[in-house]
Amino acid sequence: MNDSQYNLIADELLLAIEEAIEDSGVDIDYEGVGGLLTLTFINKSKVIINKQAPLHEIWVATKFNGHHFSYADGTWSDKRSGDELWQFLSQAVSKQAEVALTLSAP
Repeated sequence: MNDSQYNLIADELLLAIEEAIEDSGVDIDYEGVGGLLTLTFINKSKVIINKQAPLHEIWVATKFNGHHFSYADGTWSDKRSGDELWQFLSQAVSKQAEVALTLSAP
């Protein structure tokens, strides 16, 4: 994947995450600026999702840990655990929002 392809795919992902948060109906504030998406929960904890363009990765920092996701065969996967990004985000957001929540791509 070249840089242009990465940027297009990563930007689409960040927008899809914003839309999934909006559609969830859960009170989560979000702000996206320049490849960085910050989710802020009622308890003031945050999940930070950002592009790592030089590595062609998406990094996700939660209250509990950080994860690096790479893109292959149409899926963003955690480089350590192999977890799929949407599944991971659903679990992380559910923990920090303190409510069961399933996020998915449009």
